[in-house]
Order: sequence, then C-alpha cells, then structure tokens
Amino acid sequence: MSMDFRARLPYPKDIKEQYPLSSEIVEKKNKRDVEIKQVFLGESNKFILVIGPCSADNEEAVMDYIHRLKVLQDKVADKVLIIPRIYTNKPRTTGEGYKGMLHQPDPNQKPDPIKGVLAIRNLHTRAIAETGFSCADEMLYPENYRYLDDLLGYVAIGARSVENQQHRLVASGMNIPVGMKNPTSGDYTVMLNSITAAQHAHDFIYRGWDVSSSGNELSHAILRGSVNKHGQAIPNYHYEDLIRLYDLYSAKKLKNMAVIVDTNHSNSNKQYLEQTRIAKEILHSMRHSKDINGMVKGLMIESYIEDGAQKIGEGIYGKSITDPCLGWEKTEKLVLDIADLL
Repeated sequence: MSMDFRARLPYPKDIKEQYPLSSEIVEKKNKRDVEIKQVFLGESNKFILVIGPCSADNEEAVMDYIHRLKVLQDKVADKVLIIPRIYTNKPRTTGEGYKGMLHQPDPNQKPDPIKGVLAIRNLHTRAIAETGFSCADEMLYPENYRYLDDLLGYVAIGARSVENQQHRLVASGMNIPVGMKNPTSGDYTVMLNSITAAQHAHDFIYRGWDVSSSGNELSHAILRGSVNKHGQAIPNYHYEDLIRLYDLYSAKKLKNMAVIVDTNHSNSNKQYLEQTRIAKEILHSMRHSKDINGMVKGLMIESYIEDGAQKIGEGIYGKSITDPCLGWEKTEKLVLDIADLL
C-alpha cells in the first residue's frame, strides 16, 4: 500500500493573485453578505432557499440554471432570498462515484485537481459577476476553503464531517453563515456541539500555520434526516422534530438560533419529488408555532434543469449525475408557492 504524490496544488494566495476579483464583484459579494447575515441575525424576515443541483457537474448547465434562478429571485425578492447551490466537492458514502468538479472538472475525463481548483473558482466567480449571486458550497476539505473564501456566501458542513475537529475549528474562523448538518445517526447533540465549537474562538493548525479564530456567531443547524441501524430513513422535519430542536437549542443558549431544513436526503428518503410536500409541511409548522417560525430561516432544496438523475456519460443537459433533483418547471412552481405561503 502506498500513495503517489503526483503534483502540488497551487497556493490559494497565488491563485487569487493570478485571477483577481474586480472591484464590481467584490462590491456585489459584500452586498450579498449583508443581506444573508441579516436573516441569521434576525434583522430580516426574508426566507432563505439554498437551492440547486446535488453536484455542479457542467459549467454551462449550472450557469444556465443560476440565470433562471435570478429571474425567479426578482419575482419573489420581497419575501425570499435565494442562495444557489454550487457544490463542487462531494462526499461519497462508499468512496466511489463522482467526487465533484474539484476532482473532475469534466466528469467524463480523469481526475485533475489542479484544473479542478481553477474550474470551481471560475464557476463561483461567474455566478457573482453575471447574476449577483454569491453561492453555497459544501466544505468537504477544510484546507481547500481558502480557494473560495472571497467568493462564497454560505457554507454547509455535511453529515459525515460534522464531528470532525478541523471542520469545526475552520468554521469558527469564517465570516459567513455555516450550516452544521445533523450526523447520519440523527443525534442532535452532535450537531449542537459542532455549532457550539464553531461559535467559540480557537487556536489551531491550518495549512501549516499556527492560527487563531474569533468564533462564528452565524453557525447554525441543518436538519437532513437520519438512518437507523436497519438502514431505514428517519425524517426530522416534522413539527415535533422542530419543537425538540428548539428546546435543545434553547438550553444551549447559543447565539442566533437558526435552522435550515434539508428537504431531500434522509428527510425524503431520496424521493426527490417529495421535496415539494415537505417544504409546504415545514411552512405549515411555522404558521402554527411562533418558536418554530423564529428558528426556521429557510430550506435546502436539490433542484436542476431536468427531473431525476442520470448516469455519467448519458449526456442529458442539466440532469444530475449524483442524487436526483427537482426539474426546473417544478422548482419554479415550488418557489412561487413558497413566496405565496409565507
């Protein structure tokens, strides 16, 4: 058993110097940061939708989708704040399958992380430049956050990473909202401990440096359902689940209590069409509880241009090559319905 060290990735500082952001992009990013933070600080009543493909697999299809979202955002701007998902590195349950654009900018070609770093930075840059959207990505590799830290508007830490010390400590040094998913076991305590760690200051080692963080008061919960010992999906988006989270969250006395509810994954048992019903049930719970209404800041929805999913190589434009997603027609209707129901 051995590892072959093929090539050193460029330093984030060098990438940023080689591909600098224009002053216009920086201004758009700063404006978006304020809008998103205001929701988590309780200064805005807008409802967040972290929405988009399970994985960003094709630059043109993703940008086509995000331009459609921009038109939709303008229609619901008084009530809804859309944060597009551009998920460029994907955790794999068994280690097999497409690991995201960071590894393979072209899913049909061999992995090339150096090209991948440039591809994901370019995609996030295009999103801001062309639509004004700063987007969400999952932090699978904490050491790679620096490649995108001047572009991202939101970061999610996944169910398999949420117990990891490095993820928690790096989150404590971010200045944007970071969502901590409940682990696949469903244990709320693990998720709340992760939020606690991220909200506090730390001294730790990062990318070979001795660093200190000041704590991230915008770290918060993401409910994504769980799996029991028999492999059965157990949802946690119901009224009773949200009340339980509120009670546990309150006891922790954490800053800016907030949750984003994931409508797919184990909450839907990966039945992607159920996302529409689940989203509306959560809104119903919000109407029936002041506590839930104050805590739930938004939803996470997996959506793309075409319904469902395909295998790599089938070549259907705008159709997911990882988890199945809602197609555009259903997505547009759902977002408009959410705005009407708020």
